[in-house]
Amino acid sequence: MLIIGITGGIGSGKTAVSDLFIAQGMTVVDADIVAREVVEPGTPALKKISQHFGDEILNPDGRLNRALLRKRVFAAPDERKWLEALLHPIIRESIVNQLNNAQSPYVILTSPLLLETDQHKLCSQIIVVDVSEDIQVERSSLRDSNSEDQIRKIIAAQMPRPERLDKATHIIDNSGPQSALKLQVDHLHTEFLQQAETPDNSENK
Repeated sequence: MLIIGITGGIGSGKTAVSDLFIAQGMTVVDADIVAREVVEPGTPALKKISQHFGDEILNPDGRLNRALLRKRVFAAPDERKWLEALLHPIIRESIVNQLNNAQSPYVILTSPLLLETDQHKLCSQIIVVDVSEDIQVERSSLRDSNSEDQIRKIIAAQMPRPERLDKATHIIDNSGPQSALKLQVDHLHTEFLQQAETPDNSENK
């Protein structure tokens, strides 16, 4: 199975790119969705999080208050390390199971932490969705309720943009219109289909 990783900083447009691959009929495993699934009410991970941070980390309906948790962990690096040590292995296991069950010619793994974790080792190639930091802040502010200061803290905690670009097999520039984004995805889709038809994808790694 040819596995293509997609990553990028906050607000870069990873979901928009993934949606275009879905429109082509490809299976997309989204690490953000997996990360929400593993902390649903009743899961062992959520129980450990509430024991560690206190019940105030939960909403009245018993679900995780993700915005509050985000603020807590980005304000305290040790807390972020604790949370990552808990969740990353659980998330990875679920991701691997979903990748193994994919039925499309190739499969997409989209993850904001693809390069920061060992998730990139699951992938044959890496797409980095790239925009400037100012665009990241602008789009994230419109999408989320986080302040500009909070968004910039998240950006600072992520892999630096030059390092992320250096690790890319392919770079998608998402600073332009949707039509330009679609053209780039269409081109890569054709390339990946051709690679998926070859007997040995290892030469593409």
